[in-house]
Amino acid sequence: MHVERGATFMFISVENIKKSYQIGEVEIPALSGATFSVEKGEFAVIVGPSGAGKSTVLNILGGMDRCDEGQLIVDGEQIHACSEKELIRYRREDIGFVFQFYNLVQNLTALENIELATEICQNPLDASTILAQVGLEKRKDNFPAQLSGGEQQRIAIARALAKNPKLLLCDEPTGALDYETGKMILKLLQDTCRKEKMTVIVITHNYAITPMADKVIKMKNGRVEEILKNSEPLSAERIEW
Repeated sequence: MHVERGATFMFISVENIKKSYQIGEVEIPALSGATFSVEKGEFAVIVGPSGAGKSTVLNILGGMDRCDEGQLIVDGEQIHACSEKELIRYRREDIGFVFQFYNLVQNLTALENIELATEICQNPLDASTILAQVGLEKRKDNFPAQLSGGEQQRIAIARALAKNPKLLLCDEPTGALDYETGKMILKLLQDTCRKEKMTVIVITHNYAITPMADKVIKMKNGRVEEILKNSEPLSAERIEW
């Protein structure tokens, strides 16, 4: 389902999204009217403490969950109104996911992990080329257990990029990594955004990485508390925490 593109078309538009979860007889509000937008090619960081609603936003943006109320429009498509079949296509073809703990298939090599993702989408990129882009062409025949945490996360990012997604969603991508490796991963994500003009959204509790973002969306108690735009984002190498 598509909408007409107006003069102020935003690549991602989140409008007054609400979401609650039922736990026994208790209804727990996760999002209480979140509203924000992201332009095409922006590097956006959604930041906030645990329980702020960040992961719920990521799940809804990625088509893994539905909002109870409100609108989510991505590249002119009304995601909130999609059928289950349409959501499956959206997840497969439009979204690249990067998670904290890599989620690689242990009995597949680095290259095979990337190739696996390319088999489910319409216009994939070449797996070997993407592996070279993340600097791991010499590790293509290694299994995940033979790779460091940073190498595994680079494979996970390559797997997401190989789908040629419209949107790259990253959930605490440096959470399981040491400081130097974490900075390397952030640089890879930032470079991908800049060079490929890919829209990247990073979910984190780490406020220290916000200076590298084009847009910072601060969340608290299920609401967007503040939205900041960085006119001169820092390079990932200059981020300290």
